[in-house]
Amino acid sequence: MAIIRQVAELGHPVLRNQAVKVEEVNDPSIQSLIDDMLVTVSESNGAGIAAPQVYESVQIFIMASIPNPRYPNAPEMEPTAIINPEILWCSEERDKDWEGCLSVPCIRGLVSRHQEIRVRYTMKDGRQTEQTFNDFLARLFQHEYDHLKGISFLDRMDTTQEIITEKMFQKLVEQARQSEE
Repeated sequence: MAIIRQVAELGHPVLRNQAVKVEEVNDPSIQSLIDDMLVTVSESNGAGIAAPQVYESVQIFIMASIPNPRYPNAPEMEPTAIINPEILWCSEERDKDWEGCLSVPCIRGLVSRHQEIRVRYTMKDGRQTEQTFNDFLARLFQHEYDHLKGISFLDRMDTTQEIITEKMFQKLVEQARQSEE
């Protein structure tokens, strides 16, 4: 039975380690970890979560984009386990947008990311796949991929002047929604 895992917060060494490659995707401990991560990201209102964030330094992350209180404009996608990911190609075009992180609670920062990426990864059932992501999903993939390299979104920021609280971010989202009406 899947459990909600505790999320490591910025400052814990596990978040700065290089995650190791998963050798046996079908290993029951790996399958159980994936199930736990799926429950944890859902219960946390996250759009994704990486194994190091639940104290496991292996190359797995979950992409689970769905509109929620933390990401009201997120596109919907089926929650997906990404194992041993590789980024094969990145567009030259970049986009700067707000990011948050379950391991860095209560703050957001403006981060520049590639608008489109082509990736390869192993799925939960052990099959390999290649996929192209753009916009929010490309940002999400890059954010979670960074966790496997020991990189925080804060490390990707151009300046600390572009950090705001979660409360201020929610006000910006509300103002944007009102201006669209």
